[in-house]
This record gives sequence, structure tokens and C-alpha cells, in this order.
Amino acid sequence: MRDFKKWQFRITLILTAAILMSCGGNSRSWKGNSKSAKDSLKVSAIDSMIVAVEEAKDYERKFALADSLEKTGDISPVKANYWRGTALRSMKKKAASEAYFKKALEVEELQEKDVLYYSRSARILSQMLSVKNDYEATLRVATPAVQKLAGLPKAQSGDLAVLYYVIGSAQMYLGHVEDASESYEKSFEQYMKSISKKDTNGSRIRSAITGINNITVACLNTQHYKEGKKWNDRTDSLLYVYRLRPDADSEVCDHYRARIRLFNALTAYEFGHRAEADASFAAFQKTDYAATEQGKLDANDYLMKAHRFEEAAKNFRTLDHWVDVRGMKMNLDNISMYLIPKYRANIGAGRKDSAIYVANQIVNAYDSALVWSKRDDTAEMATIYETHQKEEELARSQWELEKRGHDIARQRMISFGIGILLLTGFLGFYTLNKRKAFKLLQDAYDQLEEATSARERIESELRIARDIQMSMIPASNLESEGLDLFASMTPAKEVGGDLYDYFLEKDHLYIAIGDVSGKGVPASLFMAQVIRLFRAMAKQHYTPADICTRINNELTENNENGMFITMFIGLIDLNSGRLDFCNAGHNPPVLGGDADGGNFLKMVPNAPIGLWQGLEFEGEYIDSIKGKPLFIYTDGLNEAENPDLVRFGDDHMLDVLRHTEFANAMQVVESLKRQVEEHRQGADPNDDLTMMCLKVG
Repeated sequence: MRDFKKWQFRITLILTAAILMSCGGNSRSWKGNSKSAKDSLKVSAIDSMIVAVEEAKDYERKFALADSLEKTGDISPVKANYWRGTALRSMKKKAASEAYFKKALEVEELQEKDVLYYSRSARILSQMLSVKNDYEATLRVATPAVQKLAGLPKAQSGDLAVLYYVIGSAQMYLGHVEDASESYEKSFEQYMKSISKKDTNGSRIRSAITGINNITVACLNTQHYKEGKKWNDRTDSLLYVYRLRPDADSEVCDHYRARIRLFNALTAYEFGHRAEADASFAAFQKTDYAATEQGKLDANDYLMKAHRFEEAAKNFRTLDHWVDVRGMKMNLDNISMYLIPKYRANIGAGRKDSAIYVANQIVNAYDSALVWSKRDDTAEMATIYETHQKEEELARSQWELEKRGHDIARQRMISFGIGILLLTGFLGFYTLNKRKAFKLLQDAYDQLEEATSARERIESELRIARDIQMSMIPASNLESEGLDLFASMTPAKEVGGDLYDYFLEKDHLYIAIGDVSGKGVPASLFMAQVIRLFRAMAKQHYTPADICTRINNELTENNENGMFITMFIGLIDLNSGRLDFCNAGHNPPVLGGDADGGNFLKMVPNAPIGLWQGLEFEGEYIDSIKGKPLFIYTDGLNEAENPDLVRFGDDHMLDVLRHTEFANAMQVVESLKRQVEEHRQGADPNDDLTMMCLKVG
């Protein structure tokens, strides 16, 4: 098999060389504007050759090809330096790769053919610098890059989104919060621009989910929890849209659903909402991701914050195996990120022997980390020399290495001192806690009465809000000649984000059902705004598609929280039975009366309302639904979960409807409601539940 791959690689190079020779011309300059067939063929052949080298993982040859092709004028310096940088990065020569990415960005006048490689070089380099926590250098690279790329037709939205994200994160870590918020918004705009284009396999929206989730992480790491909550909600909204895709990856959905729930727990705890925090963390633990080693380590962010040290210490048992599997070195950053929290968890859990063991791990790892740091610096300096980097960069690296050599003895003494301090801290921990215990207990009693009073006040206010919300939706049943309609809405919390509405004028009936992203008070306020807009436009006799378009234009204006709503809007002529409708990212209704006893409607996949400005929603119609029950619902029905997280499911719902003999609309809705309650087996509702059933004629 290896021989076959070698021959395949050699054949590719030979064919490519032949193409290059046949395409050769007098001009080898990249300053011209020629776009002849020969030039296009040559570029394609060069790119194919690079792909073949990468597939063979022959990164040294890739580096050599970049040198050769630049000398012959077949590729530009920007493209050559990008290839050199990626080749060295694949060979783990980070310092040298950074130097070549910087060279790729030194171009004064950016040509159209170089935009892609320029933006990729800027994106990769800024990410590498950000990972090293070198935020000033990150800004020096990324800021001029976005300025140069802004407005260029060939600039990639995905690259710009990442660049604005790393700029925002650098600003956030440096304390420039307002500037960071502005950069994050620009990143979000680029992600939205990217996913508004054709997304064949969902890769664009997955990248957007990852990027916005990373913004949340940066906000939480810098303790800007309010900002982090906003971006976590936006991640949740995008994940909801992704989950509606038929090709959605269930593992990706579970992974980010888990992270969203974990981040909700962290922010709720920080805001003092301890019950909500525990509930969100319990929801996180029910995901598949939470059971993985990575999930257990992530869970410790919350467990340590909540002082649940026993559980955190138990999770940290997987750390050694997790590190070994990944071949991870315990460098200084990893000691701080993993071993120090592991030590604190064991101290908090009262595990004296385990704490001493981890303290020894820290001391040994710290000493080794200093040696590795020296070796890495030496290797990187040699690479820079071998690849003819700038003399000042080499001199600076040498000076830093010499300085570290002089300091190594002192640093080893510090590592020994850390071990002594950790052990001393352990003994002091128990002494201090004994003194604090009584005071903490007294404070708890003092706060209990105040907390009880506050809880009762909040519960009273939420009951009032629920009453106001329920008063906004019409009666459950609508009695009219030739029409049988019944609807039901059950919020998962005191107030919810689902809605249903109808408007009857003479022989025309408007109906609507919707599901706002998120739950609770923000969702209920958004829902109230949608009902107001729907009623106003129905009274003006707009078509369902026009109503969706106009509501979308209203909601996307100043929608800073990124909220959206899925909706099904219909207009029924009670005389003819004609149904005009528009489905805006909502679950497909079920229409009965066919040979199967009912099937999902096949509809145009419009986007949810509120995500993007300027969308034109597409409407559809059915000639007549007379005598055919129409059942509309929100995902609180088909996604209702039992204690084992098994969902009610589309197939089960359809089976129930097919085997429910239609007596009246109310009977159908109540039957489904009972089925859902039985399926939950006592578990709390995980989402609002709204259903509507109607029959004309």
C-alpha cells in the first residue's frame, strides 16, 4: 500500500511538471492581469501538486516546492510564504512558521489573486499568537489585516470572522471591554454573512457555532459573565437552526448542547441564581459529552466554582489517562490549567494523601517544564537559523535563551519552594476552615430569611407575568360554523416563549403558532412583540409569506441578543378550504385525511424569523383541506424527554395521530398531551409545549 502511494505521488508530480512545461510562457511576472486558459491550467496544476505533497505528508518537499516555484515566478511571494508557513507548522516548527506567515503579510499592495492566502496567513498567525497569550502581537497582526481585507470581494467571511474574534479576545484580555464587544459584533456579522451563502454540508454553520462558542469562552475566562451570557444564547440560537438541518451531526449537536448548558450553569452561579445553576449543570450531565473524559474535565469548571470539591476530585482521576492518550507535555500552561486545580480539588475534598501526591506531581512537572522550555527555545532558534530568518529575531532568541540559562538554578529553587508552600498551605487550610466554619453557618442563617422573602417576591412577580402572557393569547377553542379549532399552550417555566394566535374575519381565518429561541422572561417579551405584529398585519389582509417577511424586517432591527422565532402562519378560506401558508423554520404540521391516516406536510425550508435582514419568505398553498384535520405544534411535543433523555419523537407523534380517531379538535390535543405526560414519567418539561388542531367543513 505504501509503494502504491509513493508511485501515485510520483505520477502526480510528473504530470504536473509536464503541464507546467506546456504552459510556460515568456512572462513570469505576477504583476500582469492575464487570465488565459493556460494560466488557469498552470495554477490548477500547481495547486494539485501541493495537495499531492500534503496528502503524502511530505512537508519538507512542500517547503522546497514553495522555494522553487517562487524563484521561477510561478507563484507569488504571498502564496510561497503561506505554503512555507503551513509546511513548518505541520513539522511543529512554530517559531519558523510564524516568521513566514509574517513575511506573507508584509506585502504592500495586495493583489486579488493573493487575497485568499493573505487572509489565511493572517488568520493562522493571529490564532497562534493568541494561543500563546501574546495579545499585543495578536493585535499588531490582525488589526491591519482586517483593514486591508475589508471591502475586498475575494475576502473570505470565515477568515474575517476569526480575525475579528481574535482581535476581540485580545482586547478583552487586555481590559478593553467596549472595543472587544464591537469586534465580537463584527465577527458575528461575518459569520452570519458566511452562513447566509449556500452551505451544502453544514460546514459554514458549524464553524459559526464553534466561533461564537469561543467568544463565550473568552468572556467567561475574563469574568465578563453578562457578555458571556449574551454570546452563549446566540450559540444556542445557531445550534437550534443547525439541528433543523436533515444532515445535522448528532455528535456535534450533543457536544455544543453540553457546552451551552455548562456555560449557563457558570453564568447563573455567578449571578447568584444557585438553583438555576444547579439545574443547568444537571442538564449538562445528562448529555453524552459529559460522560467523556474531556466532558468530566470541563465539568470541573463549575464544580470548583460551586465548591463541590469531592465531585471535582473524582473527575480529576481521569486527568492522567487523558494526558497520556494525547501525549501532552505538562508545560507551564498545562500545570496551571490542570494540575493546580486538581490540587485544589483534593484539598477542598479533604483528601490529604491525594493532595500531597498532586503537589509532588506539580514540583516534578514544573522542573521538567523549565527544561522543555529551554529545549523548545533551542530547537526553534536553530530552525530560524536554518531557514535564514531575520538576524534581529535570531539575536533576540539567543539573548532570551542565555537569560533563561542564567535563571535556571533560581527557577529550580522556586519549584522546590512551591512544593513546600503547597504542603504548608494544606495544613493551614484546615486550621483556617475550622475558624471560618462557625461564621459561615451564622451568615447562612442571617441570609436565609432574606433569601426566602426575595424568592417569594420573585415568584409573585412571575405569576403576574404568566397571567399577563396567557391573557395575550386567544381562547383555547374557536366556535364558528364549519370550523372546529382547539389550541393549548403550556410553558416549561413560569413564563415561556411559545405562542399561538388566530384571527377570524368573515370567512377567512388567520392562524399562527411559533417558538421563540430560549425560554423565560426574555422569550416571553419577544413572543409578545410577535403577537402584536402578527395581529396588526393579519388585519391588513397580508398573505402569510408577506407577514413573515414584514415581521422579520421588524425583528432584525436592533436585535442585539440575536433572538429569533420559528413560525407557521396560515390563511384559510372557510368556504373553499384553500390553505395559503408560510413555514419559517418551524416543525412541519401533520395533515390527516389520506390513506396513511396523516403525514407531515412537505414545505419550502424558509429560515426562522429574526436572524437576517432582507429575507423574502416564500409562501405555498393547498387547494383544499376540507374534511382533513390539520395538526400544528412546537418542538416541546416531539422533543419531550423522559428521565433517560429519550425523546417522544416524530415517528411516535405521527403514530399517535394516525391511531387517534378524530372526534373533535380538543380530543386530539388532549390525547397528545396525555401521551406526552406518560412519556415524561415525571420528568420536568424541557421545553414549552404548544399544540393546535383544526378541521374545516
